[in-house]
Amino acid sequence: MIVNAIGQDGLQDLYNLADIYHSDNIDKVSDELIEKYHISAGYFDNIAQAQYTIPTHWDIGKVYQRLIIDVCQHENKTPIHALKEVYNSWIADKIDNYNSSMYYENPSYLYASYQKGEAL
Repeated sequence: MIVNAIGQDGLQDLYNLADIYHSDNIDKVSDELIEKYHISAGYFDNIAQAQYTIPTHWDIGKVYQRLIIDVCQHENKTPIHALKEVYNSWIADKIDNYNSSMYYENPSYLYASYQKGEAL
């Protein structure tokens, strides 16, 4: 998983620079990070499987952002710790399945499901 490839220090650096990166071209930033962290190409194509309209990367990013913020606030975790937990948990597969409804559920439902360990 990419969050593991980047590592704790790399994630902290990205978090610290988020206010700068958010205004850059996302493709440029992605290319730079792929090169810097030697992230190899893989096969992850949840878009080809989608039967319905897919969210933009900004929309899906907001879903993850809200869940990570909820984990930080409710479980007193740092943003980096929460990010690693969320992206390595069962819910990431559910959110990234665009044939399900998980990615457009309300934030409180997502957090409650995450906390319970299964979709409610």
